[in-house]
Amino acid sequence: MFTAETFQRFDREVAKYPAGQQRSAVMACLALAQEEKGWLPPEAIEAVANYLGLPPVAALEVATFYNMYDLKPVGKYKLTVCTNLPCALSGGYHAAKYVQEKLGIGFGETTPDGKFTLVEGECMGACGDAPVMLVNNRHMCGSMTPERIDQLLEGCE
Repeated sequence: MFTAETFQRFDREVAKYPAGQQRSAVMACLALAQEEKGWLPPEAIEAVANYLGLPPVAALEVATFYNMYDLKPVGKYKLTVCTNLPCALSGGYHAAKYVQEKLGIGFGETTPDGKFTLVEGECMGACGDAPVMLVNNRHMCGSMTPERIDQLLEGCE
């Protein structure tokens, strides 16, 4: 299901916890599985659960609770736009509308070429830099004006 390298990375995550507490590594292992697969198909979630000695439903509960896990295929670039109140008051909805118009997709959709998926997100803890976007769950971009959004999209190859 996973490469030997991914299993080694799972092992490193599990080693961070006391013996018998490997279930504590579920979030990290799900993230690593998603990194390898591009998303989390049901068999990947089950494989992570089996690796950690969890009932598959326990790993599924984690994967469905947190929005950083993708339960369906996403584009090469997953763009999450914060529309929580502080970002909304500082232009989050305007930024989201601009991205939607620019890419021709709505929230939860992927461009026909598979390059971009647009997601509506909750607070990312960077209210002072609102409006905020997150790229591929890892790269946070703040003060997202139309010009900055254009630069971001142009930089995605």
